[in-house]
Amino acid sequence: MADSSVSYKCPNCGAPLSFLPGKKTVTCEYCGTEFEVSAIEELFRAKQEMAVQAAEAQESKWEIEDAGSEWSSDEAKALHAFTCSSCGAELVCDENTMATECVYCGNPTMIPKRFDGMLKPDFVIPFKKTKQDAVNALKEFYKGHMLLPSNFTANNRVEAIQPMYVPFWLFDSKITAQAEFRAEKHHIISTSDEVITEISVYNCRRKGVMSFERIPVDGSKKMDDAYMESIEPFDYSDLVEFSAAYFTGYLADKYDVTAETSSARANRRVENSAIEVLKSSVENFDDVQLESAAVKKDVGKVSYAMVPVWILTTRYNDRPYTFMMNGQTGKVVGSLPYDKTKAFIYPALCSLVLAPILYFIISALL
Repeated sequence: MADSSVSYKCPNCGAPLSFLPGKKTVTCEYCGTEFEVSAIEELFRAKQEMAVQAAEAQESKWEIEDAGSEWSSDEAKALHAFTCSSCGAELVCDENTMATECVYCGNPTMIPKRFDGMLKPDFVIPFKKTKQDAVNALKEFYKGHMLLPSNFTANNRVEAIQPMYVPFWLFDSKITAQAEFRAEKHHIISTSDEVITEISVYNCRRKGVMSFERIPVDGSKKMDDAYMESIEPFDYSDLVEFSAAYFTGYLADKYDVTAETSSARANRRVENSAIEVLKSSVENFDDVQLESAAVKKDVGKVSYAMVPVWILTTRYNDRPYTFMMNGQTGKVVGSLPYDKTKAFIYPALCSLVLAPILYFIISALL
C-alpha cells in the first residue's frame, strides 16, 4: 500500500528531520547533519508526488459517506485518514491540516494532497522560539497577577503544547483619507466664589495620503481573532520565500477564510489606523472628537503567508485555559482565572491601610 503522507527523514541516518527555531537549515538532531531548504525540497519532491497519487487512489477507492450512522455527511467530509510513511499507522486529521506529527512514532509528517486546490503561500516566518521558550514565557505570564489563585500557579502543568503555522493574509494598501474633528480649548477662570470654564470649539479638517504594508488578518476559523491580533506584531523582515520544508516537525493549517472575506477586517484596521493618524495631527487642544471620516483605497495588494504560533493548554478546576505565543517574538496572550476571595480581601485591606493616612491628613488640615 503506497504512503499518502511523507515523513522527512535524514538520508544519512534515517532519523526524523526538523526545522529548528533560529536556524536557516533543516537539521538532523541525531547525527547533526544540516541540509539547505532547497536540497530537502528537491530530495522529497518525488515522494510528495507519490503521496499525492496515493491519497487520490485512496479517495477514489473508498466511499466513506455511509460508513457510520452516527456521523452527518458534513462531519464525514471533514475527517480524513492518511497513512504514516514511517510506521504505517493511520493519521486522522481535519480537512485543513497540511503538516502534523504521527502520534505513534513521532515522525514529522507532511500531507502533500492537502496542498492541492489551494494557493501556495508566498512567504513564511520560521519559528524562532522553542518549546522550552514557550513554557518559560507562560510562567512569566503568570507573574504579577495578584488575583490569580495560589494553587493555579503551584499545581499548574501544561497539558498540551503545539507549534503551528497559521495562515495569514497580508494586505498592502495605499489610501486617501480625510476627516473632520470637533476640537475644544478650555480656559478656566477662578474667582472667590465661582469657577468659570470657557470652551472654544473648532472644526478641524485633515486630509492625507498614506501607505500601509502587510496588515495581518488570520485566515483560520479555528484561531481566535482577538488572540491572533493580540500576539502581533510580527517582524516581517524575517519573511522568507515559502518552502514546505519549514513545516517539518510542526502542525500547519491551510486557510479556510478567503482573502476576499478577510478584506473586511483589513479595511477596518486601515480605516481605524488612518483616522488615528489624522487625529494625532490635531494638536494643542484639550479635547478632540471625530465627527466624520472617509477613507478611499487607491491601491490594494494581498500576499499569503504562514506565521509561527505556539498553542499551550492548561487545566484548572476542570476548565481548560488556552494561551498563545508568537513563535517569533515570544509575546504571550491568554485568559486567567481569578480568586474571588482575593478580589474581596485586597480592596478591603487597601481601605484599612488608607483610612489612618486619610485621618491624619484631615486632622492636619483642620
